[in-house]
Amino acid sequence: MQRSHGISIGIERRDSEFYVVITARGTLTHEDYRSIVPMLESALAAVESPHIKALVDARDLEGWELRAAWDDLKLGLKHGNKFDRIAILGSKTWQQVAAKIGTWFVAGEVELFNNETAALKWLNE
Repeated sequence: MQRSHGISIGIERRDSEFYVVITARGTLTHEDYRSIVPMLESALAAVESPHIKALVDARDLEGWELRAAWDDLKLGLKHGNKFDRIAILGSKTWQQVAAKIGTWFVAGEVELFNNETAALKWLNE
C-alpha cells in the first residue's frame, strides 16, 4: 500500500488578515517540490504585502527524503526574507528542532504550536 504524501498551498483570510496556508503530509519527495515550487511562488506573488504570515500544518508530516530536504532548504533561502511570521502546527520533537533551524533561513519569527487557535492568535499579534 502506497502512503499519501504531498503539499497543498492556499491563501486564507481570517478577519482582516491574510495568510499563506501550507499543509504537508507524509514523507515529502523531490517530485513533490518540483510540483509545488511553481504553485508556492505563484501564491507568494499574489500576496501584495511584502510581510507574509504563514500557517504551516505539519501535523501529518513525517519528514523529507534527502533530496527533498535540500529542495526545502533552497526554497527557504530564496523566499525566507518575505515572511514576518511562520506558525507551524505540530507536536513531534523533530518538528521543534526543524522550527529552530528554520529561524536561520527566515527573516521573521518561527514558532511551533500544537493548537491552531494559539497559532493564529500569535500570527495576529
